[in-house]
Amino acid sequence: MTPARIALARRNLAAFILAMHDDYLMGWFHREVCARLMRFYVESVQGKRPRLILTAPPRHGKSQIVSRDFPAWLFGVNPDIYIISASYNMELASAMGRDVQSIMKQPEYRELFPKVNLLERRSSVTNMTAVQTSKYFEIPGRRGRYIAAGVNTGITGKGAQIAIIDDPFKDRRDADSPTMRARAWDWYTSTLRTRLAPGGGIIVMHTRWHEDDLVGRLLQAQEAGGEKWELVSYPAIAEHDEKFRKEGEALHPERYDLAELTAIRGAVGSYDWAALYQQHPTPRGGGIFKGSWVRHWDTEPNVFERVVQSWDFTFKDAAKSDYVAGQVWGKVGGNFYLLDAVCEKLDFVGQVRAMRRMSAKWPMALEKIVEDKANGPAIIAALGSEIPGLVPYTPRGSKTARAYAVSPLFESGNVLLPPMDGAHPWVRHYLEELLSFPNAPHDDQVDATTQALDSLAVQGGRGVLDFL
Repeated sequence: MTPARIALARRNLAAFILAMHDDYLMGWFHREVCARLMRFYVESVQGKRPRLILTAPPRHGKSQIVSRDFPAWLFGVNPDIYIISASYNMELASAMGRDVQSIMKQPEYRELFPKVNLLERRSSVTNMTAVQTSKYFEIPGRRGRYIAAGVNTGITGKGAQIAIIDDPFKDRRDADSPTMRARAWDWYTSTLRTRLAPGGGIIVMHTRWHEDDLVGRLLQAQEAGGEKWELVSYPAIAEHDEKFRKEGEALHPERYDLAELTAIRGAVGSYDWAALYQQHPTPRGGGIFKGSWVRHWDTEPNVFERVVQSWDFTFKDAAKSDYVAGQVWGKVGGNFYLLDAVCEKLDFVGQVRAMRRMSAKWPMALEKIVEDKANGPAIIAALGSEIPGLVPYTPRGSKTARAYAVSPLFESGNVLLPPMDGAHPWVRHYLEELLSFPNAPHDDQVDATTQALDSLAVQGGRGVLDFL
């Protein structure tokens, strides 16, 4: 390696990884994780007690960086540091420990950090043979040490300046088990957390499995006044524009492009996709709205008592806005049929055009309910003399309260959705948002739904939300 490359790898984790792995496929995601880890290390040695949560989809290289390369680089930078690295069982944790040692024994590593040599077994500090096993090893001649730990195993008598927890759950079965989730939490609070040196840092990194997994409990404890965590979440497909990618783009397209991610999404289903790949775990069967409540109509009725449009507009332009949601609902007796929907990012002109198209397609929907917020009043002003039946709607209560208010209509089977077929490709997206609410990144379609049902379910002059 050139002197310049050596100097860069010594002070930069991403450069170190590229120096150690010639075939490493590094994207912006990996560089950003490396930058966060370097900042985390500085704060740890400064005694600032950093707490970092990293969540990312499977097989995107997070463990290679955080649990293998990062500890190896740390020992090169600071051979006196104490590290505990934990995973869901001792077997995997020990394998991680062997991998760290393997990196540190490579000739390239010794060229970068000639004073850190695991091939030497004698410790000048203790004047004894430096211990090197897969579960525990020491840095010869220095005070640094590495401890591998499995969740629910003891770490008696050993401390750490940096603790790393990498995927505390083995699989879906463990994550869905209340017993396993409780064991992981108890191990964290009674074992791992107590081994941290004053001012030291903790990294928790895993793919989200369950709303009550370790990350979920840490965030819940934070809301109750516990330790403050920096949460950095990386969905497989961007849900809004980010610093290094646009909405809809893949996290690591060099390895998993959109076509591959779309195939995965179809294979694993919406529940696991939302949790494992988008980092939005929801209760099994749904959040406020349960999957078991969903009904689909085979053939829509020929005659409706009432048909309405429901619109949730946004303020901003198409590049930066939330989604614009427009829906058509019909009522027959006690049943409510979702007939059509649009959910897109649109600027003001696009929003006007969308309402015109929907009104031309559904002339029987004489009443157009428009949320009286954001661009809603402007849309009414622009189209009021052209399209009849524009009715401003003032939301009542919080979004969550409005969802709970109409949820009995879904539970009782009175809400029917179109079939999931080629004629209604938007239904899948609608259901993903509905069943993930309130944990979904967007709620525009849910807002349009609640205001439509509130209007259609009027009894005695009172809508559903009047009973909040």
